[in-house]
Amino acid sequence: MTVFSPRSSTEGSHAGRRASRPEFRPIRIGIHVSIYQRKSVWYANYQLQGRQVRKSLGTSKLKEARLRASRIENELTVGGDPGRPEPAKVSVVAQEYLSSLETEQRALKTLVKYRHVLGRVQTLAQDLGRGQVDRLDLAFLDRYKKTRVSEGAAPKTLYTECTIIRQLVNFALTRRMIGDDPLRGLKLKKPKPTEQPCWTTQQVETILDAAASELRPIFTILARTGMRIGELKFLTWADVDFKKQVIHIRPKDGGQPKNRDRRRLPMDPRVDAVLKALPRKGKWVVTAGRSSKHPRGDGQVDERRLLRSLKRLLVRVGLKGHLHTFRHSFISAALISGVPEAIVREWVGHVDPEVIRQYTHIADEVSQTAMGKLAGTNPGSAVSTNSAHVTEEASNQ
Repeated sequence: MTVFSPRSSTEGSHAGRRASRPEFRPIRIGIHVSIYQRKSVWYANYQLQGRQVRKSLGTSKLKEARLRASRIENELTVGGDPGRPEPAKVSVVAQEYLSSLETEQRALKTLVKYRHVLGRVQTLAQDLGRGQVDRLDLAFLDRYKKTRVSEGAAPKTLYTECTIIRQLVNFALTRRMIGDDPLRGLKLKKPKPTEQPCWTTQQVETILDAAASELRPIFTILARTGMRIGELKFLTWADVDFKKQVIHIRPKDGGQPKNRDRRRLPMDPRVDAVLKALPRKGKWVVTAGRSSKHPRGDGQVDERRLLRSLKRLLVRVGLKGHLHTFRHSFISAALISGVPEAIVREWVGHVDPEVIRQYTHIADEVSQTAMGKLAGTNPGSAVSTNSAHVTEEASNQ
């Protein structure tokens, strides 16, 4: 008589499952790699640079697992890294990087600049036979800088372009389009800001008086708000609140304020009058003249044409500068007038700290000169005994 224990049926069931799903011991593939199976998936096991690597082979079939493990074995035999991605072409990385910037809704002006720089990079890389992104190393960057210096690029321009190349390589690293950083150890030194022209309030008025009637409103708004020309170009009537006397600076399709600034600018009476006098030809506050493309004259202004017109005007009045000088002059005038720096920053948005320091220094000098005149002496000179005595007597009265 056969006696069955209560556990015999369960044990038989487990045994059957184990028989239908055999466990494989590690299988050696060449010298470096062994493979093993876990939950029906095959894995490779090997040593790389002193550390153990376990990598899924992405298959449940032994034959395919052997084939993929053999490729890893070959890579290790010749001194390669099986986990290292194949370096992408410079042209591919550049295109994907630009697409990423477009997705981030970067300003049109920024995108144009990046396309221009990356186009130069691709051309030089092709000329030097460095088509893969891992060849954009320090030697390549030195060659790029040498080429741009010979073309007359200013230090600030060169710094900006090298920063873009650094960003391109970083993008390739984060997207695993490259294994190692070819620019490891790169240190970009930001050049000192060059001295920019800055007009006095009287000089600004001279420019506005000499400007043509169609240009005077544009220059007046720039001079009395500190707006960038790109911000004024994309300013719509919906951004102007006459009731609250404020102008809203905010992102638009195709036009992003620098650093995506969102801010409110108070209108002074003169700007209010200029805006109310402008004809409303469309959604843009300032518009270009009539053309075949915009017969109603409702197209956006062209920055290059405005700059050329301003340059001709400045020659006539004997001054130097450019469209951005209106912004510099506004900042300077505001600080000299005693407007706190924090409020100036709220009005104009992002400003390079060096620029603010420069104009704060100018404002301090003006303040010191005024105090000197009040005391009857030049700033920095010793106060005479008589002057000090008179001042003391006056304060006692």
